Amino acid sequence: MNRFRFTLLAFCLVLGYLGWTDLSLTLGNPEPLPLDVRTEEVAAAPRQWLILEGGRFDVLEAISTSGSIELDALLIPLRAAGDPSVEALVETRRPELLEFFRTYHFNLDSPLEKEAFVRQHQPLLEQSVRVEGMLMSGAIESSNRDKLIKLAREADIALPQDIPLFSEGKTPPKYRGFFFAAMALLGFLRFLGIMRKQAQGPTSSP
Repeated sequence: MNRFRFTLLAFCLVLGYLGWTDLSLTLGNPEPLPLDVRTEEVAAAPRQWLILEGGRFDVLEAISTSGSIELDALLIPLRAAGDPSVEALVETRRPELLEFFRTYHFNLDSPLEKEAFVRQHQPLLEQSVRVEGMLMSGAIESSNRDKLIKLAREADIALPQDIPLFSEGKTPPKYRGFFFAAMALLGFLRFLGIMRKQAQGPTSSP
């Protein structure tokens, strides 16, 4: 009984923490905040749900997050237009970028073929992009964030020390936080019921 009681309490605490984290994220980000990377720092943004504008993808420095030909997503430096510095690392699944990466790295053999391919796709490489998604932060996402930044540094991409990591297409959870909080509350009420019953002791029959 004691083991079940403390397991239930630990379960409630974990769900309560997850619920609080999700609810804080949802309530603190009612809508995406537009941010111009040419004049504002992504790392200093007051919200996590953002629309990044005024930047371009450095597609030639993109790296695969899977490390194989089976592409799942790309990690691409986002640079402010006219500025060589990296404003953020963006995890993206845009089909045209995945196709460019796959062809450039796996389907072309000679440097001349690659040069011609780059010239052919120059508009894609130089276009200004509008990226909507969320900054990766917090304890839950720290492991994934650290892994992706380590991957970028191993690819010799020059990055600032506290580079923001941005996940394109991600939005705040709508209902998950409420579900976690409700389950934590129900579990805690069950825990209190067990404690109250144990404190009353066994009832004797007449």
